[in-house]
Amino acid sequence: MLNTKTPVTVIPGDGIGPEVVAAATRLVDAAGGQIDWRYAEAGAEVFRKGISSGVPDETIASIAETAIALKGPLETPVGFGEKSANVTLRKLFETYANIRPVRELPGVPTPFSGRGIDLVVVRENVEDLYAGIEHMQTPDVAQCLKLISRLGCQRISLTALELARAESRTKVAVATKANIMKLTEGMLQREFLAAAANYSDLEAWHVIVDNAAHQLVKAPEQFEVIVTTNMNGDILSDLTSALVGGLGFAPSANLGDSVAIFEAVHGSAPKYAGKDVANPTAVILSSVMMLRHLKQFEAAAALEQAVFSTLEDGIHTQDVRVGKPVGTQEYVAAIEARIGRTSSVPSRNYSALKMPTVSREEARIEPASRHKVGVDVFIESYLTPDEIATKLQELIAPTPYSLMMISNRGTVVWPSTGGTTGCVDHFRCRFVIAEQSSWNPESVLGLLQRVGTTFRWMHVEKLENVDGAPAFTKAQGEN
Repeated sequence: MLNTKTPVTVIPGDGIGPEVVAAATRLVDAAGGQIDWRYAEAGAEVFRKGISSGVPDETIASIAETAIALKGPLETPVGFGEKSANVTLRKLFETYANIRPVRELPGVPTPFSGRGIDLVVVRENVEDLYAGIEHMQTPDVAQCLKLISRLGCQRISLTALELARAESRTKVAVATKANIMKLTEGMLQREFLAAAANYSDLEAWHVIVDNAAHQLVKAPEQFEVIVTTNMNGDILSDLTSALVGGLGFAPSANLGDSVAIFEAVHGSAPKYAGKDVANPTAVILSSVMMLRHLKQFEAAAALEQAVFSTLEDGIHTQDVRVGKPVGTQEYVAAIEARIGRTSSVPSRNYSALKMPTVSREEARIEPASRHKVGVDVFIESYLTPDEIATKLQELIAPTPYSLMMISNRGTVVWPSTGGTTGCVDHFRCRFVIAEQSSWNPESVLGLLQRVGTTFRWMHVEKLENVDGAPAFTKAQGEN
């Protein structure tokens, strides 16, 4: 007989992971999900075996074959491994869209009960500060590179817009810090609004991310879909989960072009492992998201309604601070007994999510003109800004460059603006040229050699005007 079940890689995970994942797989089967579970490992035990990624080749091969994974929480034990196994999986399979829905649940009282919260945070999942590219530029100053790509912005924007349509939603907001980070966060704002112009059926707008956090606490019901960058999404999605009862009720999906990984937002909570107290709802609802991804909509609705009915009947685990809690196993049994029942809270109308197909070539913009204007050189020094400027001007006198500005942690400190900026040992020195023909690799190397005779330099950025506009930002206080 032909096996019509869909293969899914299951990673039980660490801490409470095996308990909550077992609950989810049991309930998926009971709800009529047609799944062929294929078990694999990742996380703490793998690190202890000496595999520094926390993900063995067999698990990678299984996910590559099935293209779907249901994953328990993974930990990185102190003294084992280097990178998070969670991040490794997301990056290996380029699951660029992290989907985190939150919804007011029956029987789970919060200060926001009755407000009708039902929203989704769509978080870019593979770039931004989470690229993890860091350097100690001086012994006292650390740097983390914030990398935002046009490709990443277009993919996540289109995913959010398509998700709104797939879930019969009408509003999508993009949350950024574009008022401060005009090139990185600003790119997401611009690409989202450009993409949204082709979705006339949706209301789309931009909100500054700190105001988004404020508004989520003040009036969360105004939001339906929020799309944002990696760091912002991590923070906002934890905030939104607290609005509806906490991380125990927070499912998520990591979606890419070829692979989808479903998991709870919460961690492994090792102190609760094996005590029959863990709340499996987040993983169960993650499996509901998985069923919808697989277009098994009837099983998804049956399982979701069983969860809603159980909570509505006042049956819950210890993290809900009302009534008398039950253990994990009793809670799971109660959900299983209610499969086929309909709660007073309807499931949304879902259709298949159309993931965007954006290639690197399609996202790339070919500029009409690029003109070199100078170079930023970052140096280490404990001299005053005036002393640094005097020495630099002496050093570069024979070169085609002139010193335009010195900043410290983003604020102009030379020429003096009259402010009282406190300086650390990390200065950005902006050198410009009068004629583009004077800019060439040899002149830059000559500049660095001369600066390096007196100062330790650690970082260099070329400065260009692209299509007539600066492809770099001014310092605070720079005119």
